[in-house]
Amino acid sequence: MTTADIARSRHGGREARRRERSHKATGHGRPYITRNIPTYDILSEENLLKIEAAADRILAETGIEFRDDAVALDHWKKAGARVDGVLVKFEPGMLREILHSAPAEFTQHARNPENSAVIGGRNVVFAPAYGSPFVMDLDRGRRFGTLQDFENFIKLAQSSPWFHHSGGTICEPTDVPVNKRHLDMVYAHLRYSDRCFMGSVTAEERSEDSIDMARIVFGADVVDRNCVILGNVNVNSPLVWDGTMTKSLRAYARANQCAVIVPFILGGAMGPVTNAGAIAQSLAETMAGCALTQLERKGAPTVFGNFLSSMSLRSGSPTFGTPEPAIGSMVIGQLCRRLGLPLRCSGNFTTSKLPDAQAMTEGTMSMLAAIHCGANFILHSAGFLDGLLSMSYEKFMLDADLCGALHTYLDGVKIDENELAIDAFAEVGPGNHFFGCAHTMANYETAFWDSETADNEPFEKWELAGGEDAATRANRLWKQRLREYEAPPLDPGIDEALRDFMARKKASMADAWY
Repeated sequence: MTTADIARSRHGGREARRRERSHKATGHGRPYITRNIPTYDILSEENLLKIEAAADRILAETGIEFRDDAVALDHWKKAGARVDGVLVKFEPGMLREILHSAPAEFTQHARNPENSAVIGGRNVVFAPAYGSPFVMDLDRGRRFGTLQDFENFIKLAQSSPWFHHSGGTICEPTDVPVNKRHLDMVYAHLRYSDRCFMGSVTAEERSEDSIDMARIVFGADVVDRNCVILGNVNVNSPLVWDGTMTKSLRAYARANQCAVIVPFILGGAMGPVTNAGAIAQSLAETMAGCALTQLERKGAPTVFGNFLSSMSLRSGSPTFGTPEPAIGSMVIGQLCRRLGLPLRCSGNFTTSKLPDAQAMTEGTMSMLAAIHCGANFILHSAGFLDGLLSMSYEKFMLDADLCGALHTYLDGVKIDENELAIDAFAEVGPGNHFFGCAHTMANYETAFWDSETADNEPFEKWELAGGEDAATRANRLWKQRLREYEAPPLDPGIDEALRDFMARKKASMADAWY
């Protein structure tokens, strides 16, 4: 035991036991979850066929524009699509045929092989929220994100056993020039985490830089044969793929890396207000993006993504964590499984401005939708606040706790001799309690999930201790985690090569802030 371990154990036996349990391979600290509960399939075959037929009509009759990417248009022409300027139309079944070459399951290799994640099938991967320009905490309020905030969130994710992925743009480091910050972000993931991670997609050359940095760490041959980095690309809904995204999509695909294809549909703005129509639109847009990866490089991994959301039709403001998109996710899951692709869907969404009851209610609804729809890669698992405009330190810790509970939830109910506890009934007998029996003593350390942020003490004890709410406890916890954080080892030669690559890239261009 190290000095740090001894010091931590002095905070109490309960905390020491929790830490030990959290890193056992039986359920906590896993590189990914293999679900042991079924998906929740809500639509009949007849209704699924109706949605697929609607998507086929959108693709064949309305079409999708592919702007500012002549190579993408050339791919579609060669594949047999009807191309008129930038408008592309697809015959029914064409995209499904192209998608047959995409893998249903693939491994994203991590810097630490023990943290490599299998994406697809019955597997579930949790990653932090992505893309917020602001950060907030109880001490300093809402402010623009910095590189230090970005690094802090990577450290918090690395320190938690409940995440399987370091994520991507956890928050925007607005103190670094726009054209250079992707280098610092990718480096931070590689330096402060040894889990899987995501690269930049904001320009083709930034995507290529991200992949080149991965090649420095993993080796060019390894990267060519294996997925080591993801890129999350968004459709410009409705029915437009812009060149910035398709060029990045193709950069990842031609390097044999995974492009996660995600429409972002606000019902009533970028799509219909009706759920079925938005789902059909999403299916059409996502199939087109996933198919383009296969035209760029057959067999490249891709993830079928989705981000359904609603809006206030009185004000036009986006709303998150509402019931319509949550139940829509169930249908997306069914449609994706029929295509045989890994799924990214839903996440811990909320429009709340604070880590409060609204945040946790909305977040739990959308997170459970991701669990039950069969999502394999769940981005936005923690920290999402303010309609994704803000990344919250406190909500990150509260959401991490929920992710921990969902590990146990996804494990389902195990049935064996120990679990059935027949010997315990024989020992205890009628009218007695199980608290001190042999079965309880043998299982008490692993029997129940143990929350880090909940207070389960009697009211009087809680009141005497200061009467703290969950956000205050989370505030204390994230500070403790950052104090205790230890960076995973990185070969000094690789670290030097990464820094040299960044320095040369930054020196080759002037700062750009937009």
